[in-house]
Amino acid sequence: MIAMPSMGDTRFERSLIYMCAHSEDGAMGLIVNKPAPNLKFDDLLQQLDIEVAGNKNPIRVHFGGPVEHGRGFVLHSPDYESKESTLVVDDRFGMTATLDIIEDISNGEGPDSCLLALGYAGWGPGQLEGELQANGWLTCDASPEIVFSADNGEKWAAALGTLGISPSLLSPTGGYA
Repeated sequence: MIAMPSMGDTRFERSLIYMCAHSEDGAMGLIVNKPAPNLKFDDLLQQLDIEVAGNKNPIRVHFGGPVEHGRGFVLHSPDYESKESTLVVDDRFGMTATLDIIEDISNGEGPDSCLLALGYAGWGPGQLEGELQANGWLTCDASPEIVFSADNGEKWAAALGTLGISPSLLSPTGGYA
């Protein structure tokens, strides 16, 4: 989901959210373009008392959303599956929220592509649908190339580009025909 300029919540301004789950009970997603300020993966490993063994490319730590910021979620490519619990979102993405994936990443045995999100974006029943109707979000198909890109500053515009939309053409107001 791509936040529209009319998004009233500053926590979601210019956010790109990968939706992990959506049902009549609500929805859950991870903001994938906002790095967590002043927090590096190695710092997190130290806090969790996990030794860095073979990790050559530490993953980026992101602000995943305003709900449960102390909880971590790893969005990753499908080449990894946790013994504990991996949610297979589709054939291009999985999500694991258990400590074993962090340990595997620190040992160089994690997924080929991943990002760690602290917290998540959540909506109650019907809430997200209301925000979509109020022109708060655009939707597009997720692209692993965009989601896992190292350039967080370009992800929002790149997602808009998949819809053929230039960010300069977006208006903060919407209308109905």
